[in-house]
Amino acid sequence: MFAHPSLTQLAADLSNGRLSLLTYLDQLEAYFNQREPEVLAFVPENGRFARLRREAQALLAQYPDPARRPPLFGIPIGVKDIFHTAGFVTQAGSRVPASAIQGQEATSVSQLKAAGVLILGKTVTTEFAYFAPGPTRNPYNPAHTPGGSSSGSAAAVGAGLAPLTFGTQTIGSINRPAAFCGAVGYKPTYDRISRAGVIPLSPSVDHIGLFASDVAGCELAASLLCTNWQPAAASRPTLGIPEGAYLERTSAAGLAHFRASCAKLVEAGFMVKSVPVMADFDDIYTRHNVIVAADAAQVHANWFAQYGDVYHPKTADLIVRGQGITAVSLQTAVAGREQLRHELAAAATAHAIDLWLSPPALGAAPAGLDGTGDPVMNLPWTHAGVPTLTVPAGLDEQGLPMGLQLAAGWQQDELLFGWGKQIEAALNGL
Repeated sequence: MFAHPSLTQLAADLSNGRLSLLTYLDQLEAYFNQREPEVLAFVPENGRFARLRREAQALLAQYPDPARRPPLFGIPIGVKDIFHTAGFVTQAGSRVPASAIQGQEATSVSQLKAAGVLILGKTVTTEFAYFAPGPTRNPYNPAHTPGGSSSGSAAAVGAGLAPLTFGTQTIGSINRPAAFCGAVGYKPTYDRISRAGVIPLSPSVDHIGLFASDVAGCELAASLLCTNWQPAAASRPTLGIPEGAYLERTSAAGLAHFRASCAKLVEAGFMVKSVPVMADFDDIYTRHNVIVAADAAQVHANWFAQYGDVYHPKTADLIVRGQGITAVSLQTAVAGREQLRHELAAAATAHAIDLWLSPPALGAAPAGLDGTGDPVMNLPWTHAGVPTLTVPAGLDEQGLPMGLQLAAGWQQDELLFGWGKQIEAALNGL
């Protein structure tokens, strides 16, 4: 793997000139040319690094004084290929004519450009951020899925190809692939990062998020993107395990690893409580999938009418199902989001829980590239719209990454990162 320092250290080194931006790009290019053909995390681009050097020269000319450089000066980022980005075609992993789906640059991309990033390239996404996979491989074992829909973004960070990437989550498209690829994955409170300029799948539940190699690096980028960011001091949290129907979905191996991670946190001095919640998990699951299908049918109504024959069967099935959902059914399902949010908050208050712990996937990344794994373990937190963070939690017996999913309360993103850094350190024995 490419020896990226932490994102915060890399940003500091590039900004103050300890590391030459052009030298860094030379090093990255050599590694990229070696590793990317195995991982296939990025949409192909001719002359990628020649373009990056031109843009780097322009950035150096714009900010000759290191003291005046922006916080992410020279950081190369990957952008999931549903984010419109100036100078790049958005294809969204689909065969729909590109001319039909272009738009103005995503607000989030513009925000990070203003913070000094360079666009390393577009990262592979499943078709329209649903389940039809692209070519990306898991960086730890190419016979296994990297997850989806943010497959390229997660694999790029996990493989060391990029220190920071954009992703989205509608069910489990950040937290699950982060776990599968050994990356940190952050999904904010719903709408805390602008969705403008990103092709939606389900506007009611789409979240814009990030991947990085460490929690502090993810926090740095999040602080530049989240509305009304207010740094918060995080004391040691009391942790809750959501026992019941939800947790029972996990595989035996996944649950065993999760329990072992929780035990490690107890050994490190954290208070961990088992709390029964989400007894109606089957209803939560159904509600969320109603929202996704109904929204997708509305978003794709015109495109599907014109180009339905080129849609992948998985995406087409979603849209057709959504066409049969009534406005009343959708309204009822959307109302359930706030209900779940309040129920989780009430349970946390009653048991003095600061942060929920759960598995980010059923287990390690499954073998095969025809699917992306089951997002069921991410679904309730996405449904509730609360902020979540996947933190790497070691490897399984096959050498595949495992993770731990953290979920905080509504609008507690700043605290989530403070708590996440503590848990990251404990899991790494620091």
